[in-house]
Amino acid sequence: MPGLDIQQIMERLPHRYPLLLVDRVLELDPGRRIVALKNVTFNEEFFQGHFPGLPLMPGVLILEAMAQAGGILVLPEGGSAVGKTFYLVGVDNAKFRRTVVPGDQLTIKVRVTKARGNFRKLSGRVEVDGQLAAEADLTLTAVDPA
Repeated sequence: MPGLDIQQIMERLPHRYPLLLVDRVLELDPGRRIVALKNVTFNEEFFQGHFPGLPLMPGVLILEAMAQAGGILVLPEGGSAVGKTFYLVGVDNAKFRRTVVPGDQLTIKVRVTKARGNFRKLSGRVEVDGQLAAEADLTLTAVDPA
């Protein structure tokens, strides 16, 4: 499947600014793997306090970017999230290998490693200029909103 632009991403994810952390999808093999981009800019709200004079993207937001890419990946065929809410329910083996600063572009690579019922186990990597910045194993689940 070809990539997705920001409008198509917003059709699939409920997140909005300032917490929408996927700008473009380059590659999508539904239910298998995704490659997405996040452009990190100085005017993002979290840089006001993290840290003044030494702006770094918080690790938890790097994990959230991975989880959002994973959410797009595990959507049902056709890509609509209507009637489903996806939750991040587990993070294992998270490691941060380099800092992420304004001007960086995150290349987010996520693949499904296991699917059982409403649960999906994912393996994610985030790279900046070909260098590993972070990696983690994630667990997502689909829930019907009540």
